Amino acid sequence: MKRRSLDPVIDSSAFADHKIAMVSGPRQCGKTTLARMMLAGRKIGVYRNWDQLAFRREWSLNPSSVVPAARGIETPLVVLDEIHKERRWKRNLKGIYDTLESPCDFLVTGSARLNIYRKGSDSLLGRHYAYRMHPFSIRELDRPDVPAPDRLLESLFARAEPAGAASEEALKSLMTYGPFPEPLFSQNARRTNLWRRNREQLVIREDLRDLSRLPELDRVEMLAALLPGRVGSLFSYASLGRDLETSVPTVKRWMAWLRDLYYAFEIKPWTSRIHRSLQREGKVYLWDYGAVPDLAAKFENLVALHLLKACHYWTDTGEGNFDLFFLRDKEKHEIDFLIVRDRVPWLPIEVKMSDLEPSPNWKRFAPMLPCRRSLQLVMQPAWKVHEFGPVRLLVAGAAEGLGYFA
Repeated sequence: MKRRSLDPVIDSSAFADHKIAMVSGPRQCGKTTLARMMLAGRKIGVYRNWDQLAFRREWSLNPSSVVPAARGIETPLVVLDEIHKERRWKRNLKGIYDTLESPCDFLVTGSARLNIYRKGSDSLLGRHYAYRMHPFSIRELDRPDVPAPDRLLESLFARAEPAGAASEEALKSLMTYGPFPEPLFSQNARRTNLWRRNREQLVIREDLRDLSRLPELDRVEMLAALLPGRVGSLFSYASLGRDLETSVPTVKRWMAWLRDLYYAFEIKPWTSRIHRSLQREGKVYLWDYGAVPDLAAKFENLVALHLLKACHYWTDTGEGNFDLFFLRDKEKHEIDFLIVRDRVPWLPIEVKMSDLEPSPNWKRFAPMLPCRRSLQLVMQPAWKVHEFGPVRLLVAGAAEGLGYFA
């Protein structure tokens, strides 16, 4: 089993500060495997899943019974998987945490965003750190460490970690099978198709039903079926509403649920100091980009998820507040992505399938940004730095360039 990038972070931040670690993320991205790997490194620990009937009975009678007795100086680890399905889970967990007689580490995992369940329950404010787990990326397939933002830029432009054949093979596998562990490691097209169909049914037919009580699950399935064809394009709720024969507010509500369940995510345009920028329309991407049929859109989606993973990792580990946007004006000039650090543009990224020359759009947007480094990613191996006054633009192959990110 490959060690995940969140493993050392949880140990060095949450558990070192005696905080509850809450790990949310898409279904089947490896959260349970992460928990079991962390348990294997402890002499004392237990794994409990809310779907187990025996555990539900045990929890209802005495929630504190999940904490094993400490032995010597060893700190127990308690993993609570999908515990947020229980209505009073936060109140009970807070009670256990506040009345501990000896130190105990808690790892809470869940496939839906855990903060959805804060309504109607006591807050764990000050008692937990939250982490967002992603499926595999090029770097994580090779190593679990993630560079800090400033070190990433220095290493990237200095080409401190040249890519080899393994990185190119990783990119090929991710493009073919997607980023989720089971299809990625099985490398079997038939099994991948079955896995993808089952996952979509789990997310919509089970998770969405349990979370929202929506009666229109068939319509939401139709919406999910339309999304792969809209990846990377400006996202129109009105157009989807016409296709689904429903209102725009209804489509927005359905999309909000799909985002909460880690099925899709949306990136908005960055508007600050961008002349004639778009104000509202965003772009939609899938967590499982293996389902995207168009090769160029799939590649853009792969880059989007790599960048989002880095933003989430740096934010959740205290490096600052990182967000992902894109740049586009009303004349349709566009830069595909912009990483913003503490509300200041930090790194713009353009994505091209095979164009090794700098995009003409750099001349349009570069003067409007405070960034002195920019990145253009292409499918094939490449590495060349272009100078535009004070701005350095790196045109790099995605296998190598993305290998510096999370």
